[in-house]
Amino acid sequence: MTLARLRVRCRQLFPTSRFPRVVVTTVLMGVIGFVLGSGVYLAWFANQSLTTQAQLVSIPTGTSLKGVAQTLQARDIIDQPWAFELLARLKGHGHDLKAGEYRFAAGITPREILDQVVSGRVVAYQFTIIEGWSFAQIRRALAQTPKLEQLTAEFDVAAIMARLDRPDQHPEGRFFPETYQYTAGMSDAAILKQAYMKMEAFLADAWPQRAADLPLKTADEALVLASIVEKETGRADERGMIAGVFINRLNKGMRLQTDPTVIYGIGPKFDGNLRRRDLRRDTPYNTYTRSGLPPTPIAMPGADAITAVLHPTETRALYFVARGDGSHQFSETLAEHNKAVIKYQLGGKPRKFSTFQPQSSRDATPGGSIQG
Repeated sequence: MTLARLRVRCRQLFPTSRFPRVVVTTVLMGVIGFVLGSGVYLAWFANQSLTTQAQLVSIPTGTSLKGVAQTLQARDIIDQPWAFELLARLKGHGHDLKAGEYRFAAGITPREILDQVVSGRVVAYQFTIIEGWSFAQIRRALAQTPKLEQLTAEFDVAAIMARLDRPDQHPEGRFFPETYQYTAGMSDAAILKQAYMKMEAFLADAWPQRAADLPLKTADEALVLASIVEKETGRADERGMIAGVFINRLNKGMRLQTDPTVIYGIGPKFDGNLRRRDLRRDTPYNTYTRSGLPPTPIAMPGADAITAVLHPTETRALYFVARGDGSHQFSETLAEHNKAVIKYQLGGKPRKFSTFQPQSSRDATPGGSIQG
């Protein structure tokens, strides 16, 4: 309202026949002084530093502007909630404040708080799926993750996959290892969906670019083999070679004979020691007793393991054995492999040789000695 209009309004309210002109002038000056003073105070208030240390403040869904101001006052961040309300309204943000959990930095000003809450810059947390984790490990980690709504805690595996619109799919290997951002109140189901969609997208992009003549018919088969490679080594420089060994064995019709699949087939009963009788006990995942790939992945393969399977190192090796330092010795023949087992697994003493020997040398294990 302009000064002229304000003077007219005052004359309408207080005719000079009833009030002297000096009274009207005094009222006008008072109003003007109040407005100017309020503006000066509001400008000072908007830019003053508030708190000496960072504050974590939750604003529930449905909280009004007045409620936000009162919350800030209750946390001793501001002492004049009316000023915060007026500041928000003057900036046109009376209905724009967003719910969530906010971290207000030390020294933050009311104007910065308003900007942060209007833009919804809430606190972000992280949840990481590690390469090689099983689905059971992911669920345990989610259950221990703070600030998450535990929506699937009571779900069985089938119910979780049904929620992802894949009711008949096994969950193993289907969740991409990566660090995911989440906010307070987000559900564990939302993180699982992100990880699932990320794996689907990665496979959809990587599968068409695969090397030619792989003995793999589908992207799902590549995922299965990648999960085995992931469990066999943590060394980036060896993934391609180990993938190459398994590709060679598949091409030759040899059994994969890889310990991680046997261990997965044993399940929670596995005590940490893989014995010869375990290799002879048939399960759908025992690649010593069954040819080809196991029915599902056995872990969550990372991008590098999937890439290694789709672009394996060209090699003639058919076997590998752990050297004991995290690396492996690769061999082209069974005789070379047996020597490597003696050297790296049996301390150089052939009499202790206990490598599991199938009926045919073409099915000999690619990796190491087994307890009797």
